[in-house]
Amino acid sequence: MTRVRVDLNVSLDGFMTTTDQTPESPFGEDWGRLTADYVATRTFRERVLHDSSGEGTTGVDDAYAARYFENLGAEIMGAGMFGLHEHGEDPDWRGWWGDEPPFRVPVYVLTHSPRPTIEFANGTVFQFLGASPAEALESARAAAGGADVRVGGGARTVREFLTAGLVDDLHVAVVPILLGRGENLWSGLRGLEDGYTVTTEAAESGVVHVSFRR
Repeated sequence: MTRVRVDLNVSLDGFMTTTDQTPESPFGEDWGRLTADYVATRTFRERVLHDSSGEGTTGVDDAYAARYFENLGAEIMGAGMFGLHEHGEDPDWRGWWGDEPPFRVPVYVLTHSPRPTIEFANGTVFQFLGASPAEALESARAAAGGADVRVGGGARTVREFLTAGLVDDLHVAVVPILLGRGENLWSGLRGLEDGYTVTTEAAESGVVHVSFRR
């Protein structure tokens, strides 16, 4: 049975985006701090960096990183996550991930600016939709063939799906840093925990993994 999943890294004060980007550092130092423990895992190194050396952490953080890719049949993301906020005028832009994006499934990018479908040899297919969360989910469920659908981000897209009650499993990796600015995941979501079973697990890194499961 298809479940709709979200997996995110947030700061102690609930921010999942950063604001210290510059032309010289397009992701900013804060983004590196927010994702450092995830990037350090063996799973991330293998799946995203294509590092087959076996290096990387193998504890609790890696177990959640591996779960991130399990039983995934389709992905939904906002235009910003694909990079259209910076590269929307570039017809040759194919995303941040090079020739081997880590998804390996159909990916639906929500945008008001239609673009041709982009296909990769590893099974990743980016399709661009001007659709509501419910409409996009209908397409993603059909493509997933019974496997799960993940809503990848960014913050606004995730909040839209959470507000609409469309998310079955929300995993939040709470990183022990304070950002004080950015987009707050929890804005407008008071009482979200109602209707979910909530569990927590602390990792060796100090990250606390909070899971909301319907």
